[in-house]
Amino acid sequence: MIRVLGMMSGTSMDGVDAAVIETDGVRIGGFGRHAYRAYSDNESATLHAALGRWPDEPGVMDAAEISVASHAALAADFPEADLIGYHGQTLAHDPHGRGTHQAGDGALLARLAVRPVVWDFRSEDVRQGGEGAPLAPFFHWACADWAVGQGHLPAQPVAFLNLGGVGNITWVDPAAPAPESPGACLAFDTGPANAPINDLVRRRHRRSHDKDGELAKAGRADDALVADFLRHPYFNRQPPKSLDRDQFADLDPAVAPLSDADAAATLVAVLAGAVASGFRWLPSMPSVLLVCGGGRRNPVIMARLAEAVPCEVRPVEAAGLDGDMLEAQAFGWLAARVMRGLPTSGPTTTGVSAPCCGGRISQPRGRFFPTRP
Repeated sequence: MIRVLGMMSGTSMDGVDAAVIETDGVRIGGFGRHAYRAYSDNESATLHAALGRWPDEPGVMDAAEISVASHAALAADFPEADLIGYHGQTLAHDPHGRGTHQAGDGALLARLAVRPVVWDFRSEDVRQGGEGAPLAPFFHWACADWAVGQGHLPAQPVAFLNLGGVGNITWVDPAAPAPESPGACLAFDTGPANAPINDLVRRRHRRSHDKDGELAKAGRADDALVADFLRHPYFNRQPPKSLDRDQFADLDPAVAPLSDADAAATLVAVLAGAVASGFRWLPSMPSVLLVCGGGRRNPVIMARLAEAVPCEVRPVEAAGLDGDMLEAQAFGWLAARVMRGLPTSGPTTTGVSAPCCGGRISQPRGRFFPTRP
C-alpha cells in the first residue's frame, strides 16, 4: 500500500478537491486527510471563459496555469503523499471527434510538488476507441468491495450516482474478483446534473448554486418541457456513453421564459428524469442507489430521485464513504493503478475495445522514484 494524493477539479469549476488514499491500486487500505481549495471569482471566470476550447485556443493557457498553480498550492499541504493523481480541468470532450481536453501540465505539477504525478487519464482510452468517461467506475467497484468488508453494504450489486456538472451512474457487483472482470461494472453518463442549475443561479442571482434547493423548492416543474427533453436521442443510446458539460446547452433557452423558481424546479426534474431513464440499462436492480457529488446536498434533488427511481436512494455516506471527496480519491486510486500498469477503464465503462491503462507518469527532476510502488 502507498499513500496517494488524488486531486480533482470537476465541471462545476468551483474549486479543487484533494484527498489521500492508501491503496495498492486494487484494494483500499484506508482513507487519509482531505482538503478543498475554492477558486477565486477571477479564477472561476477564467476557467468558465475557456470552456469548450481546445489546446492553443484563446484563454486555454490561462486556464491551464490556474489549474496547475492551484493544485500545486494545495499539494504542498500533503507532504505525506508519495504520489499525486492529477485530473486537470476538462474544457472540452468530443470522444468521437476532436478527442478530450483536460487543461493542465502534469509534468510541471510534478516539478512544483516535487513528487511523481500521474495525469492525462482519458486520452489513451479515447485513442483506443473509448468514450474517455466516466473514469470513476473501477474505483466505485473498489469502494463497494471496501464497504462490504467494513459491514456497511451487503455483498450485492449497488449503484453509485455522481452528481457533478454532469451525472454519471455506475452499477457494480462487489462479488466480482476485479473491476475489469466480466459483469463487474457498467457505467455511463446519465445526463445534465448540477451544471444547468448552477448556470441558471449564476446568471439570475449571481450565486454559485441553489443552496439547499431553496429556489427549486419554491417552484413547480414544467412537466411538458421535461417530457420533451427526455425524448432526446441520447437517452435511447445504449451505454457506455458520455457527455460534454455543455452538450445540452438548449436547456438554457428552454427554461428562459420560466420564473426563477419554476426554472430551477424544472431542471431538477430533468436531472431526476434522466437518471430514472438510465435504469433500463442496468444489468439488475441495485440494492441501493448511493448518491455522491454536490447534488446529494440538495434535498429537492434527493426527494425527486427517491420518487423517480425504483430502488432505495441514500447519500454515499450511508456506505461509510465521503461523497465530497470520492472523485478526488478515485484519481488517487487510479494513479496507483497506472503505476502498476493495471486497467483504468474497460468495455462496459467507456466502450473501449479492451481493458485499457490510461494516464501519463511524470517524475520530478533530480529525484528518483520507482515506476512501480
